[in-house]
Amino acid sequence: MNFGPEFFLIKPIYNAVLANISSRIFWVIPFYLEIFTIKYNNMKHFRMNGFNRKIPMLVVVAAVFIMFAGCSKGHDVPKLEIQTVATGLAGPMGVDVDHRGNIWVSESGSFRTPPDPKLGTHNDNGKVVVITKSGKQYDAIVNLETYQNVHSHQLQGTVHILLDGNTLYVLSGDHLYMANVSHWNPGDKPMDATSLPSENVAAVISAIPSPNNPENDSHPYNLTKGPDGDLYISDAGANAIVHRKGPNNYSILAEIPAIPNPLFNGGAGIGGPFVQPVPTSIKFDGKDFLVTTLTGFPFPSGQAIVYRVSMSGQVSVYQKGFTMLVDQAEGHFSTHIVVQFASSFSLATEYAPNSGALIWVNGTDSEVLAQGLNQPVGIKQVDSYTWYVTSLGDGSVLKVTYY
Repeated sequence: MNFGPEFFLIKPIYNAVLANISSRIFWVIPFYLEIFTIKYNNMKHFRMNGFNRKIPMLVVVAAVFIMFAGCSKGHDVPKLEIQTVATGLAGPMGVDVDHRGNIWVSESGSFRTPPDPKLGTHNDNGKVVVITKSGKQYDAIVNLETYQNVHSHQLQGTVHILLDGNTLYVLSGDHLYMANVSHWNPGDKPMDATSLPSENVAAVISAIPSPNNPENDSHPYNLTKGPDGDLYISDAGANAIVHRKGPNNYSILAEIPAIPNPLFNGGAGIGGPFVQPVPTSIKFDGKDFLVTTLTGFPFPSGQAIVYRVSMSGQVSVYQKGFTMLVDQAEGHFSTHIVVQFASSFSLATEYAPNSGALIWVNGTDSEVLAQGLNQPVGIKQVDSYTWYVTSLGDGSVLKVTYY
């Protein structure tokens, strides 16, 4: 948005108000300024004299002070509500919502231990389930690829999903699956992943040599549509953003660099001298992609970064100072919400329990929206005030409302 000169005349007042009111209002005032600025731009053809030019500015100033007065009395304080809408899920990860209001959730599955002589660690038991508005759960896709990653020794199972029209894209194991869901309804026989079109993303990406991927690893983790209509994938194993230009046509758009390990301590601490970034989510913000990072072992607190990646592959820091970020969604107006998996990690207890959080970010500032969550991993915005969040720790889906 292009602000007119009148906006900058009231900017000192705007900043003064921000400095003295509740931090919650920080996320609300830009919305009203945007509304009144849009109104101003739409009124340009009505300008007849100097008086008309002053009206929008006076309206904005009045609106800001009216909000300040109302909030100082405790009125219209935003309220947070968290409801559990589904339980009993086996490793819920990605989440999306269709036009009927049904919630689509991926279940991560498991790997085989000990390995089978023929199948190895493959269990191939990942799923996508659908939760209707009445709360009933139905299997939509079964037998998605799952196995144990030989580099991380962790599950490489069913992760994130993307509904795009009649197509459901699913990342699971090494593959991108594509399911036409236009004729499938909750309660129908689940689709068998072995009969769905799929592409081996990991086979292509792991074969591309890169200093940011010394183990030639690949773990396609999350995906989004770009402005060109192509798919873009955050590869947590290759530390890269992958561009899918067409069927089986993959290339690396950008690589996310490793960062120094603050816990290394010259070899006397934990882990190696550098920490892999482990990109986890990707969203297009209207100009560039925003990419969140988990950071690899030892998962140092405060070292996760949100990066900005341009369409040409240029990487820059959008905002830093976070811990174990796993997903993101649109927030109120010009903000975003990032998902913190946990607040810390230790060798003795692993991930700190019930320390997940949803955090507002805008490129400069951050504020916690919700905390005390049990390993949240996926988030989907439903409207300006509502998000669905998957809780891996609780095996549930939460409805988060802020209004």
